[in-house]
Amino acid sequence: MLYKTFAMVYDEVMDPTLYEEWLAFSKRHLPGETKRILELACGTGALACDFAREGYDVTALDLSEEMLSMASERAEEENVEVQFVQGDMMDLSEVGTYEAITCFSDSLCYMPDQEAVQQVFDSAYEGLEENGTFIFDVHSIFQVNEVFPEYSYHYQTDDFAFLWDSYEGQEEHSIEHHLTFFVKEKAEDEQFIRHDELHEERTYSLDNYYMMLENANFRDIKMCADFTDEEPSENTTRWFFVCKK
Repeated sequence: MLYKTFAMVYDEVMDPTLYEEWLAFSKRHLPGETKRILELACGTGALACDFAREGYDVTALDLSEEMLSMASERAEEENVEVQFVQGDMMDLSEVGTYEAITCFSDSLCYMPDQEAVQQVFDSAYEGLEENGTFIFDVHSIFQVNEVFPEYSYHYQTDDFAFLWDSYEGQEEHSIEHHLTFFVKEKAEDEQFIRHDELHEERTYSLDNYYMMLENANFRDIKMCADFTDEEPSENTTRWFFVCKK
């Protein structure tokens, strides 16, 4: 399963300031009366816990059992209340309806094709209450085509080593992240075990995203750049969308 090993070191390699920026962006664009939020692809729950601390009633969904286990432990340690649900964001029919739905950290880019992205948009629309807000981000074409190829990042501690190398994917505007982990199975172990994972991401043009959102019947679609409220430019690396039902 995707993230099977990555879940163990996810928090170590993620920049914690990004969660602050996703939270700040959300608070700027959510109506003041918003309370009930569904966070898609919640990962280890850092942002879900941040939302909860801000007074939101949070349900957080993820496909990975390992991620949800870590997220639940985090919420307990931080003494915040979050309802965690294992599920696929392509089908939200069993998780109720919400005033807002969020999907950050380019999670939509993991969808295999445009039809799957459309299904997520359709599902999010149905999962929103009337006048509800859908907020998400994706990698820009500039990020996928110009920044990521040949990207290399290596990180290590006493307990694990992490190698991340990115290469151009086979599909248009796609990227392959080759992740290699060297981890100890137990803290007392001297030997490290190697694990490899392939993460494939894909993005589309702004026009395509806009068309898919309109196909899902979203309205008042706003597009922003890199955690700001400015319009995207040709060098924007992350696109943000704010939409209304």
